[in-house]
Amino acid sequence: MLGEPVKTTATALPSQVYPSRVNGSRSMANTVILYPGLTVSHFVPMVHLAGALLDHGYAVSVALIDPAVNGDPAFRAVVARAVASMPSLRFHTLPPSEDAPTLIAPFIPRYLDIVGRHNDRLRDFLCSFTRGVHAVVVDSLSVEALGVVKRLGIPRYVMFTSGAAALAAFVQLPSVLAEVRRTFQELGDAPLELFGLPPMPASHLLGELLEDPESEIYKAAVTALYGIPEADGILVNTFESLDAGVVAALGDPRCLPGRIMPPVYCVGPFVGGVGSEAKDRHECLTWLDGQPESTVVFLCFGSGGNHSAEQIKEIAVGLENSGHRFLWVVGNPFSDDQDFDALLPNGSLDRTKGRGLVVKQWVPQAEVLHHRATGAFVTHCGWNSVLEGVTAGVPMLCWPLYAEQKMNMLRMVGEMGVAAEMVGWQRGLVEAAEVEGEVRLVMDSEDGMELRARAAAHKEGASVAWSDGGSSRAAIARFLADVDSRQPQTRGDR
Repeated sequence: MLGEPVKTTATALPSQVYPSRVNGSRSMANTVILYPGLTVSHFVPMVHLAGALLDHGYAVSVALIDPAVNGDPAFRAVVARAVASMPSLRFHTLPPSEDAPTLIAPFIPRYLDIVGRHNDRLRDFLCSFTRGVHAVVVDSLSVEALGVVKRLGIPRYVMFTSGAAALAAFVQLPSVLAEVRRTFQELGDAPLELFGLPPMPASHLLGELLEDPESEIYKAAVTALYGIPEADGILVNTFESLDAGVVAALGDPRCLPGRIMPPVYCVGPFVGGVGSEAKDRHECLTWLDGQPESTVVFLCFGSGGNHSAEQIKEIAVGLENSGHRFLWVVGNPFSDDQDFDALLPNGSLDRTKGRGLVVKQWVPQAEVLHHRATGAFVTHCGWNSVLEGVTAGVPMLCWPLYAEQKMNMLRMVGEMGVAAEMVGWQRGLVEAAEVEGEVRLVMDSEDGMELRARAAAHKEGASVAWSDGGSSRAAIARFLADVDSRQPQTRGDR
């Protein structure tokens, strides 16, 4: 058996302000276990949640499935930075499962298989806490672990790392799928009615649900979605003023007929990186220092985003023709020793020298977005990126690629009103003329000014959420009060 982790001094994460400690220091018995996801976008918000819990006086331990199961070096690097930069957390890697698959396509089935193979190891870890565990928070893709926690009599919660609209859609989709007589692939762009949400094309739902209903991918996705409401509560990486209408709908019995929707806590925005990627300031920030205020268009498509050679050329031509300054993170097509000229149009770098900077792989995205020179953000609409754009008050151009990003795009363009859509993604190619036109729209037009004004308003809302008396601080307090109320006199059989 493992001994009980020892808490050290709490350390706040960069770029995130957590609520101050309340009600004094808590007993070491009040230990919360976090079970984060196996991708960067799922792991980082959970670590930010750890910072908030530490500042409320809880001891926090993080149970990790061996990061090596994810072949992405970026994920292993961010885990290493979290371990190095947060001595207040106790990280524990669960013993490896024999013959555990690596996290490659098909993603969802492999993910659920990996989590299932570690259930016994998670149970042993939870049972090693001699004073008991106050609560367990699992990632929204690891909901199979909720059964382990429930059998031990420990309060169980889910950390949902996307927005409230995606949560509302996901919890309803299993029942909708059971009712419709046609597959979502057959429905195509036909609008789907979901409670609390505007109609959305079936084609814009989670990509796995467009597969054959008899396929492993489809069945795994439905299993994962169905398990989310099995928690005692759901923590969502959003803030109430951004998603107020959807949050109200989630509390309505009509949202999940026949089942009980657990309480939803809007505890975000959890944004920014974990630890420090490099000792030296990134070159792109130095370059931005030399640009005028709000003049640079920033293009970045996430750790999993990449484009074809043809698409890269179209982007390059569009940016050049727009006449605007830009910072472009090209992404995965480039290896470290590959020349940019191999994929960019002839002479492109020379012609845009001084007003454009092209970077191969990684930049500190949150710092770039908050830099005074950044004026717009072309994004794949991953929720972490959306929140970073919102908290920076930067208008956005939407270019969704995978997962729930199409749903996020609809919300950004619709109710949030902070973005315009690059429609060419639906045809598989955004042409240079559209890149040029949309950049000019967001940077030069009255429509762009309106997007900027709404983005600034949401930035203020995000700031208020974490201020004294703010909604996210109150949500954290309600969550912890709910945890306290669920403490039994005796635990289940361990």
